[in-house]
Amino acid sequence: MARYRLRFVLQEFDLPRGATLIGRSLECHLTIDDPLVSRLHARITVGDEGAQIEDLGSRNGVRVNGTPIRGLASLRTGDRVRIGTQDLLFTCMEDTAPAHARTTGKLRLCVTCRCPYPREMVACPGCGATEQTDDETPTGTGSDGQSWSVQLLVEALERALRLGRATDAEGLLRRAAAQVDELVAAGTKVDGDAVMALATQATKTALACNDPGWATWAIDILGRSRRIPPPLVVERFAEVAARHPRPMRRAVTELLVRLGPIASAASPEEIKALATLKDLRESDEDVTGSFPTS
Repeated sequence: MARYRLRFVLQEFDLPRGATLIGRSLECHLTIDDPLVSRLHARITVGDEGAQIEDLGSRNGVRVNGTPIRGLASLRTGDRVRIGTQDLLFTCMEDTAPAHARTTGKLRLCVTCRCPYPREMVACPGCGATEQTDDETPTGTGSDGQSWSVQLLVEALERALRLGRATDAEGLLRRAAAQVDELVAAGTKVDGDAVMALATQATKTALACNDPGWATWAIDILGRSRRIPPPLVVERFAEVAARHPRPMRRAVTELLVRLGPIASAASPEEIKALATLKDLRESDEDVTGSFPTS
């Protein structure tokens, strides 16, 4: 049996058989707090023939792959649905595993930077703007919610770096790093992909801001979470080390010590990354004088 989902930012929502209402109203299955979204904006209906979307007389309409719809429109996997200022990706897959996505959700649109984020978060991950949460809305404090929060911050951080907003990137990175540090210190399992994505963006920030502190933080969090960085991330470490060899050499040395117990179970790609890290440490020791010191 096929399973249908909507992907919004980094969150996925299952579309059960029957109707799923999308709009600004809290009575909708998927609530989007966007002024350009009507209270009852659209309805997606899943049946034996697949999934169809319908505009419920919204003020700003519904677009599928950039084209305004009239009446009912069938949805195919990969279709992009635009509601208000938000894009949702429709996917269809075979139901071979238990569902992990939500069937309902409530999202806010930041009035400052227009970044969508879950209502459970107190502050916008894009710009840090805060607003009072509704009394009836529970605050997300579980590890899954916090991992999702980190993923949203990573996405906003990547966008800031792409736009050349290094100062904004540092602010986002501070918030994301504080969340991950807190989770790791408490012994809470953090999603490995989120940690790796954050470490990657931290190293990019180090290069953009010429600050080795962010790269050494990335190395430290990888070591504490026992994650072997992929070769591409190690290459970025080498770029930072070319500018700031001393702090990077210390951080890489500590990382290799921490990863020692899991090195024997490393994959071929991870073995390559470990070898490059060792080369980086040793080459820095040999030619430190040729690099500018930090």
